[in-house]
Amino acid sequence: RNYNRGEGPEDGTEFLNYRQIADKLVPYILETGFTHIEILPLTEHPLDASWGYQGVGYFSITSRYGTPEDFKYLVNKCHKAGIGVILDWVPGHFCKDAHGLYRFDGTPLFEYENELLGENPVWGTANFDLAKPFVKNFLISSATFLFELFHIDGIRVDAVSNLLYLEYAREKTGLKNALGGDTNLEAIDFLKTLNETIFKLYKTPLIIAEEATSWPMVTAPTYEGGLGFNFKWNMGWMNDMLRYMSLTPCEREKYHNLLTFSLMYAFSENFILSLSHDEVVHGKKSLLDKMSGDYIQKFDSLRMFYAFMIGHPGKKLLFMGGEIGQFIEWRYYEELEWKLLKYPQHDSLKTYVSHLNKFYKEQDSLWELDSSPEGFEWINHKNHSQKIISFLRKSKNPDDFILVICNFTKNEYINHHIGVPRMTEYVEVLNSDQNIFGGGNHINSEVIKPLNRELDNQPFSIAINIAPLCTLFLKPIFKKKITI
Repeated sequence: RNYNRGEGPEDGTEFLNYRQIADKLVPYILETGFTHIEILPLTEHPLDASWGYQGVGYFSITSRYGTPEDFKYLVNKCHKAGIGVILDWVPGHFCKDAHGLYRFDGTPLFEYENELLGENPVWGTANFDLAKPFVKNFLISSATFLFELFHIDGIRVDAVSNLLYLEYAREKTGLKNALGGDTNLEAIDFLKTLNETIFKLYKTPLIIAEEATSWPMVTAPTYEGGLGFNFKWNMGWMNDMLRYMSLTPCEREKYHNLLTFSLMYAFSENFILSLSHDEVVHGKKSLLDKMSGDYIQKFDSLRMFYAFMIGHPGKKLLFMGGEIGQFIEWRYYEELEWKLLKYPQHDSLKTYVSHLNKFYKEQDSLWELDSSPEGFEWINHKNHSQKIISFLRKSKNPDDFILVICNFTKNEYINHHIGVPRMTEYVEVLNSDQNIFGGGNHINSEVIKPLNRELDNQPFSIAINIAPLCTLFLKPIFKKKITI
């Protein structure tokens, strides 16, 4: 939590320091069930409003929140509680303040001499010249410094697309590489060397790419021709789903492909489903406010969406405030609206996210085969008229699977038939409409009997009730013989 100037904590400083943050944050993360925290860039930066993404000090943790020792305290406290720490890190560009790296010796030392390459008009920054060996060494040393000194568990590499392409998101001027293409060959070599170095030096690091294009093999090893990251943000899924959830249920029938398209490429990379800070700023609305419908329907929709996200292949990332249903966008200059927890729907949403996180960790089928097509099977993805989708998530144990069913309409379906793979009883293990989560408690409280009837290309079927704007999870029971 950070504070407005003049409205800080008891000691009169503007921000909580790393130690104060640790003492408040770690219990909260344990309560809500998250496994990791990812922190926006902490390398020293001059402007609060840059959120740390325009840095000057690549070997200094920002003093806004205390000393390096204070930050070590935060990391250690997280580790003692079993919480991983990931830092955002920005190797592509740097701010142009006079006390920084820009024209460090009066010449374009760290940036390209060619202004078309060296200037980044999108962010008003300068791009690192990655063709220079000392620049590559400088940046790789910065990354390993964070691992070595602060014992972090991973880095999320910002704006990888801006590194890979010579003219990414910029006016086209005809820039070409030595081979006549539009990719930055030196940046590709840098990313591969960065990842090889970190994996060589540290055990099981997380190296995550924020890469927004269809660049192939981002998370493949370099010896197989990949870039060498081990995770990539799934920006396509995020864009499709946030657009779909903003539509009214009546509009959704025409855009059913937004729900299903991500499964066409879900196993091409090791993906993280990212609902990040970038999606709740600059007039994009908060996650809750993006949902269509009235006040209650927004909460129903967000719970349904979060459960769909938990069921979808890929790791999960949620920006702070999403777990309490903040209505306003994120504002870097003040703390979250914690007062919202005084209201039942917001408090129930926090309870729901906590429960969802813990449920996810307990279910091997939701993560054990996350990056493998063997871990997923569609039951029915073509029901665009009723806007209901259903699929299986599987673990390595053939008897361990979960059936996920999502209803993206305002209609309640009674005695709705779904295909299932096994002739056994099923039990509802989670329902986003439960009253403890703020829903209407339209649940399947009884054991669900199987029907000896083929459906959805499955040998058997079941009949369930599903509430409006709801996701539910069913598991099979194999303890007793079924008599039909």
